[in-house]
Amino acid sequence: MNAEERAVFGDIGRKGLWENNTALVQLLGLCPLLAVSSTLVNAVSLSLATVLVMALASGAVAALRTLIPHEIRIPVFILIIAALVTCLDLAFNAWLHDLYLVLGIFIPLIVTNCIVLARVEAFAAKNSPLAAAWDGAAMGVGLLWVLALLGGARELIGAGTLFSGIDMIVPGAHEIRVFGDEYRGLLIAILPPGAFIFLGLLIAARNAWVARVQARAAAPHTPVEAASA
Repeated sequence: MNAEERAVFGDIGRKGLWENNTALVQLLGLCPLLAVSSTLVNAVSLSLATVLVMALASGAVAALRTLIPHEIRIPVFILIIAALVTCLDLAFNAWLHDLYLVLGIFIPLIVTNCIVLARVEAFAAKNSPLAAAWDGAAMGVGLLWVLALLGGARELIGAGTLFSGIDMIVPGAHEIRVFGDEYRGLLIAILPPGAFIFLGLLIAARNAWVARVQARAAAPHTPVEAASA
């Protein structure tokens, strides 16, 4: 990979993780973002499933883009995504059955997640398979870190724990009770209104950070006057 290709892939990764983040900038895929982020384990599990589907679907569409007629591209894209999600759904049911029961309908709903279809249509259908797969993975990881932060914060404040339900993935593992058994928790944090509140705070924090960085970049630099002899 030459320097130009590394720069392109770096730009794709930067946009997916921060500049064009699906959750904080585009505000796409809010259904799983708000519904499954009540705990860190649930949020990360669904996010990883979404990352896998986005990367594979984008790579597959990019590889087949010259064979897909333009008029029926959307149904074909959805068919490819649905096939991948079906395989993932069966894998969860077979190997992570307890987690499968908790996530429930949100695994099949990845098919209708506008994040996946948006990246397939906007990027994968116009670029090489490797670049498309990297774009899908970067956009998915951008969603993952937001969901992990959101789920961890909501679980910590709402229940005083972290990694609740980790035994569904790692048998014998236990949650971490951060604030002790006497902590009663803030119920609103793990209810749907808490998801909106915490997401709003994350968006506000990102916007404030970006505005601060832009203000610093735009501020004129005052030259340091040379000390008089």
